[in-house]
Amino acid sequence: MSASVDWGPTKKCFDSKSPPISLSGVPDGTAKLDIRMTDMYATDFMHGGGKVTYSGEKSLPYGAFRYKGPCPPTGKHKYRFTIKALDAKGKALATAKAEKMFP
Repeated sequence: MSASVDWGPTKKCFDSKSPPISLSGVPDGTAKLDIRMTDMYATDFMHGGGKVTYSGEKSLPYGAFRYKGPCPPTGKHKYRFTIKALDAKGKALATAKAEKMFP
């Protein structure tokens, strides 16, 4: 499974709407996607993430889930999205990671 992130209309600072995410190779049997974001320059700050129902989409739109969006205090920061494909019982089937600088 792989994923990529495009900040799209994401606003600075702490936009509560998730950015657009493209997906490929999501395993059969995936019922939900669990998405978390980490600031790689401030790993102790919790941005959170969310779970979304999955039914075969190749992408998730802007605002698919709510979280604390990026807000680097100075310059640019690198953010990592970890996306887990979960079956109906919550078992992880696959994991993808995508990194993107902001702004």
